[in-house]
Amino acid sequence: MRIISGKHKGRQLQAPTKLPVRPTTDRAKEALFNWLQHRYDLGEVRALDLFTGTGNISYELGSRGCKQITAVDQHPGCCRYVKATAELLQLPIEVVQADVFSYFKRAVAADLVFADPPYDHPELKTLPDLILHQQLVLPDGVLILEHPAHIQFEQHQQLLEIRTYGQSVFSIFEPIPRP
Repeated sequence: MRIISGKHKGRQLQAPTKLPVRPTTDRAKEALFNWLQHRYDLGEVRALDLFTGTGNISYELGSRGCKQITAVDQHPGCCRYVKATAELLQLPIEVVQADVFSYFKRAVAADLVFADPPYDHPELKTLPDLILHQQLVLPDGVLILEHPAHIQFEQHQQLLEIRTYGQSVFSIFEPIPRP
């Protein structure tokens, strides 16, 4: 895993091999962040990285100037790794070890909510509604859900767009339904 851009551009990171993760590919991450940087000034964004795993998305956000990032995962090894890496790189990442669904009750809304649950997670199909109904996405923000191609959200009322990069599919939702 590497950081694509920003103050840590090109930095290679090696997560422990025993973590139960599937990091977003560099190609998909680069394309997604190109889209994000055209939409937002990342220095002004509050971000919430759900199912953070190795922290791949959080590091990219921090490297690109995001000042407030909360990374949530229930796996203690993932949380230890993300916290140690954030400290090493001096990135503003608050790590929360918690079940994502329990965390919703105390979460603060963000401009950017990124969720990359395990592809076999039983709540994956309902995750956009859970996040949007909890009002975790600020009015001008987006929810980006990474998921497998066989799960479809084309009929979802709050779907803004779908972006596919190889095996990675990102469904992007807005908090307010379009008329």
